[in-house]
Amino acid sequence: MTKMKIKVLNLYAGIGGNRKLWENVEVTAIEQDSQIAEIYSSLFPNDKIIITDAHDYLLKHFSEYDFIWSSPPCPSHSSIRKNCNNLVDPLYPDMKLYEEILLLKHYFKGKYCVENVNPYYKPLIEAKKLQRHLFWCNFPLNKKRFEADNIRDFTRLEFSKKLDIDLNKFNVPLDKQRTIYRNCVDSYLGKYIFGMAYHIKQNEIMSYV
Repeated sequence: MTKMKIKVLNLYAGIGGNRKLWENVEVTAIEQDSQIAEIYSSLFPNDKIIITDAHDYLLKHFSEYDFIWSSPPCPSHSSIRKNCNNLVDPLYPDMKLYEEILLLKHYFKGKYCVENVNPYYKPLIEAKKLQRHLFWCNFPLNKKRFEADNIRDFTRLEFSKKLDIDLNKFNVPLDKQRTIYRNCVDSYLGKYIFGMAYHIKQNEIMSYV
């Protein structure tokens, strides 16, 4: 008997770093940037890609999925931006992050994971930290050490090698390439979290203790 695939909603999908190692899934990816969506589609041709606003799509369609991953935009929460407050204007934190956490926590019946940066303030809702990310999930997320990605120090070539994705093939301007790469979640970290949600054996996942 064929095993049923898990219906996944991958919000703010980017080029799919978090999704790269998921198996037995039927993925709908939401990405508003049409060029990035085109890259995602070429990397994951079996996924359904929709170019639209992820926050709006979530509210209308969350009940249609088994697992939801959301990575809302992080710059307004980032400690890096706050530390540069003499160079950039103050910015209201984008509260869509917490809107999505609360919506999923109280209305969604499946498994979910919301990912964001470690903010410059104490998170308004308690989260788990892995690598350089915070995660809000409705399933146990054990502590596990992953190789530090040193993302601020990576060159474009190092990003390309680490993720095995060369954005030069897609005529992406160099200044945009770094942002796209930096927004990726480590594929092994994405696989680990998905595995925790569904009690998948983790022996084959690369980790660093």
